Amino acid sequence: MSRQPISSSIALYPRLMESSSHRKDKVKEKKEMAGHDQRNKKSRVVKIDTGETWDLVTAKARSQGCPVAVHFTASWCMPSVAMNPLFEGLALSYQDVLFLLVDVDEVKEVASKMEIKAMPTFVLMREGEQVDKLVGANPDEIRKRIHGFARSFVHVF
Repeated sequence: MSRQPISSSIALYPRLMESSSHRKDKVKEKKEMAGHDQRNKKSRVVKIDTGETWDLVTAKARSQGCPVAVHFTASWCMPSVAMNPLFEGLALSYQDVLFLLVDVDEVKEVASKMEIKAMPTFVLMREGEQVDKLVGANPDEIRKRIHGFARSFVHVF
């Protein structure tokens, strides 16, 4: 059995010929492009930054019969922060539901009014009233509940 010379093996794998700094630059470039793509995507999740904004947005949703899903979060709570991409994805999937994000440290009056005791907490609202509440970072359960909630608003004609 004859072995191929090492130079022809290297030719089959051009990445082996690249310098490590060149590979690092390519990896960095890919990460930056991925971040750029993420920044260019418009979020469907509305960040609530004041109690007044909460009142306005929820009143408008109520008047239009729009279902609302709220993620109560805190920047220091890693399980809560880890749920952000899931919540963003659900917002893209369920376009007829209004998705809101409330940082409990920034909008304490809303967290207090909604009786939020732990993060993350997910609240589903219909006609301005809470219809479901899920405490904790359970992606499968969040998906299931939001799916059922969104389907309950589908009108059959």
